[in-house]
Parts: sequence; C-alpha cells; structure tokens
Amino acid sequence: MKTLHSISDIKAFFKSNTTPIYFISATNFNLLGMDEWVNNFKYISHIDSYERQHPNLFSPKVEVSHEEFTSIEDINNYLLQHPEVINYIKSNAVNGNMGKALFLMFDEKTEQLAKAIGLDVCFPSAQLRTFLDNKVNTNRIAEKAGVACVPNVLSPVTDYKHLRQVSEKLGEHLVVQTPFGDSGHTTFFISNEEEFNMYAEEIIKEKEVKIMKRINCYGTAIEGCVTQYGTLVAPLMTELVGFKELTPYKGGWCGNEIFGSAFNADIREKAKTYTQKFGDQLRKEGYKGYFELDFLIDKDTNEIYLGELNPRVSGVSSLTNHSKFAMMDVPMFLFHLLEWMDVPYAINVNELVERWMKAENMDSWSQLIIKHTKKSLELATKVPESGIWEMKKNGNIVFKKMDAHRQSVKDDNEAFFLQITQKDDYIYEGADLGILVLRGRLMSDDFQLSERAKRWIKGIRAQYRSDLIDISMLSEEDLLEAGDFKMM
Repeated sequence: MKTLHSISDIKAFFKSNTTPIYFISATNFNLLGMDEWVNNFKYISHIDSYERQHPNLFSPKVEVSHEEFTSIEDINNYLLQHPEVINYIKSNAVNGNMGKALFLMFDEKTEQLAKAIGLDVCFPSAQLRTFLDNKVNTNRIAEKAGVACVPNVLSPVTDYKHLRQVSEKLGEHLVVQTPFGDSGHTTFFISNEEEFNMYAEEIIKEKEVKIMKRINCYGTAIEGCVTQYGTLVAPLMTELVGFKELTPYKGGWCGNEIFGSAFNADIREKAKTYTQKFGDQLRKEGYKGYFELDFLIDKDTNEIYLGELNPRVSGVSSLTNHSKFAMMDVPMFLFHLLEWMDVPYAINVNELVERWMKAENMDSWSQLIIKHTKKSLELATKVPESGIWEMKKNGNIVFKKMDAHRQSVKDDNEAFFLQITQKDDYIYEGADLGILVLRGRLMSDDFQLSERAKRWIKGIRAQYRSDLIDISMLSEEDLLEAGDFKMM
C-alpha cells in the first residue's frame, strides 16, 4: 500500500475508506462527528439521542432480556450479543470483512464477543487499559516518565489513625482517591475523622489508595495520541469541576473550555512536554493510540501536576476533534485509527503539535455536562430534544432544529444539546441528563461560572418534567435499573 505522506493523503485515505468502523457505546458523544471525516464510520448506541434521525447511528429497536447494567462495559456486551446488532454488522461486511470496533469502555468479555462476530478491536487490550487506568499505577508510570505528581503517598488504609500516620508529611487537608472511578465518584476530601467515616468503607476495602496533599488548584484536560513517530498533543483545556449547578460531586468533572489563551505560555508548554513524556512512557508500557490526561495547576505556586490518566477517548474528545486546528488539518483521532489499520504513513509529530498550539489556529468552544443534582429518584415524563437550541432575550430557550453537528451553532445565543436521559428513564442523583455545547467561554478568568452559563443551565433544566418516585415502593429490580454510573 502507498505510504501516506501528507495531511491531504490522510484526508483522502479516510474519505475513501471501505473498511466498516464502528463506535459502540451507550451514546455517540465521545466520537461525535467522526463519521463526517471517515467514510463507512458508524455508531452503534444503546441510547438513540436523535430519535432515529441520525443517518449513521444504529440502535436496536427491541430490548431483549438482560441483567441490569452496572457499567458501560455491560451495555457494550449487551449490544454485541443483540441479534439486531449482529445482523447490522453482518449486513455491512465488505468482502467478508466485518470491520473494526471502537469502544469508550470494554472488558475481556467485550473482546471475546467482538472476536466472535469477526470485529477487530482498535485499542490496546482491556487488561492493559485496566492496569493503566488504576490511579495508583498511573502515579508510578508518571514517576518513570519524569512527570510531576501532587505530593502523595500510595498505601493501604486500615482506619483514620493509620491514614494520619502514613500521610503525616502531607498536612491536615487530604485528598484520597481509590484506584478506579471517575467524575468525582471516588475522590474524597478529608480533613477530620468525621469526613473519613463518610467514606471509610470505600477506602478501607482497597489494597492501596492514593493519598495526596490538598492543593488550591485549577483542573485541566489535555489529550494525546501515542504514534510510531512520537506522541501527538492537543491544546490544554480548562476544566469545570464541582459546580453545584451541574453536579452533586464536590470533585466532579462537569465541563470544559478550549480557547487559545487558556493559561499562560509557560503552563501550556509544560503541559505539552509532560504529555509527550507520559505518552512516550505509555508506548514503553505497550500502549499505542489515544489517551487523555488531567493536570492540576496549583493556584499558589503555578506548579503543574498530573491528576489522572484516561487510556481511551474521553469526555473532552469531541472538543479536541472539532476545534479549528483539527478542521484545518485532521482530527487527532484519525492518527489513532492509522495506528490500528496497518496503513503506512509518515508524519512530523513536532511540526503538527507546534501548529496546533498556536492561538491563531484555535477557536473557542465550551461544553457543560448536566447531571441531576438532587437526592431524589424521579421518572422523566418530558425531556429536551437533541439539536440546536436558541436562547431568547428573556432567558427562555426554544428548540430550533434537529442537528447532529455542533458546527451548526452560529453564535452565543445558540447551543447544541445532546440528550442522554430519555423519556420514561429514571432520574437519580448523579444521573447524566445531557450535554450542552456552546461557542465561547463559560467561566471567568478566576474559574467562576458565568451568568451566560447559568442561564443556559437554567433554561435546559426547565425543559424537563418528571414525577417523584417513592423509593420504598420500588422492587430491587427497579432500583438496579435506576443505576449509578456515567453514560459517557
């Protein structure tokens, strides 16, 4: 096969791609719009956020019997066993080639099911991803890569007294993280025994936890792609964390902003360097392809520390892959695909990264992840549609049109909304309601939620109607259906 030597070659290759490529997940959020770049790219989603109006999204019409879902892995395993999904994949086969499979989350069972259908999984093994996803292991990989972490200790914890003994040098105010968990679910802020007791069961059961000095920090996100030519890096984004208008979790991720002047030049450069170092170390660990890092920036010292690793596409991937620099060249995710499609290509990693980092090659976008924040269980009776919404002068919002493209947002008075919770779904504390994507920023320079953001949050929440559920009247099966895990 001819070697791809330029961005034009890469664009042309994917525009004429004949291999079926599927992103299989709860929703299509993480790789939103990738079907516009890659011919024969399809979504297989458990949730059809577009009411069957998306041309490249397939969702089974009939729900077949299954155990209650406790994770996205469960959802994907259900989809890969669904007769409608299997028939759909077989109907799209090209000369007997079933195609490639991409997932947000998967496990060993997912790999087995995909192989049984004839799909080639385009990610490192579930075993390796699980190892890297462990926050304790991430910390040790960072040390090998020469990437700074917040002062910490890695240790089992037997009780509050033991916690204080092992963390003596870290001060009074601590942050404790268990090995797995996201969006603040397993990040605990502890300053006294009362706070420890709130989370003691979750902390003590782990063989090892990460105990950090609590710092006054900003959250950030950055994505990279480990290639045979080095690690590609996208621009550093701000992160919205813990806003009570969006999430019930104090340390919970609830959105991002991408814009050219995010942080000062020194911080942006250090984040880029750290991400390349970490990516290069990931390659030594046997990993290749897409990943995301969270960095913490100390407000008092301006030091930058690694927060955590997501060895996969992530909640910020759609921002990375739709920003101006990506539109000018190609989305960074296409290089992930190249690594897994056995296509000879040649790129200058440093040249690409330097071009992507220039402020003039970036536009400004933001996203809000809207969760149910009340300690209640409700049944949704009316939910807002996916598509373009418009805000009127009185602060009310109205549905303008169904659309699957955020680029259709014209100005500050419009937003793209992606529906997650649907009519007749349970709504519980922490449930993902939907995602708002807007042009421009949603925070002030001191990381406070803007009035514009608050108006949009209020406007979209006003579109929901629900009935309060008496939990005591629910069966165990109904309670399991209510769930408690992130859908994207």
